[in-house]
Amino acid sequence: MYQPKTIYAKHALNVVTTYVKTGDLTALKKQKEIPEELQIRRSCFVTLHHIDGSLRGCIGTLEPQYKNLWLEIISNGVAACSRDSRFPPLAPNELENVEVSVDVLSEPEKVQDTSTLNPKKYGIIVTDGFRRGVLLPDIDGIDTVEQQINIAKRKAGLGSMLNDDLEFYSFTATRYH
Repeated sequence: MYQPKTIYAKHALNVVTTYVKTGDLTALKKQKEIPEELQIRRSCFVTLHHIDGSLRGCIGTLEPQYKNLWLEIISNGVAACSRDSRFPPLAPNELENVEVSVDVLSEPEKVQDTSTLNPKKYGIIVTDGFRRGVLLPDIDGIDTVEQQINIAKRKAGLGSMLNDDLEFYSFTATRYH
């Protein structure tokens, strides 16, 4: 069975497992002793993969919604296993075959020139001011800025818009397994 290597992924897996098995996260939300690494206020994404590497769920925030990363991971972990519209909620019998990662994000910065982007290093946010599409950095199979932009545009429903009519933001993410 999958064993997370970091405190971030261990917490996320505990959240997902507890939520899928019991639906009750009261104890986790009220925990008094929070590891120092998880006391900071940051945004994050929680991603679930099957052990074969295929995506099973991914939900996150671009701006922190809670007072610390501990609570942010709880919220996004629950959403990744139960509210990702691409997948049905995770079933208890799937838990043995799921791996978890947590991406902790930097603050997004406006991009003036898309040629400065690097899909292995930077995540991207594409927006028309109302809708936005997000793609994390360093995703297998996404090797060019054009691929990254086009996927983020499609996710936002902006696929037919010209890049000159859109705003771009980049961010870094540290991925924890």
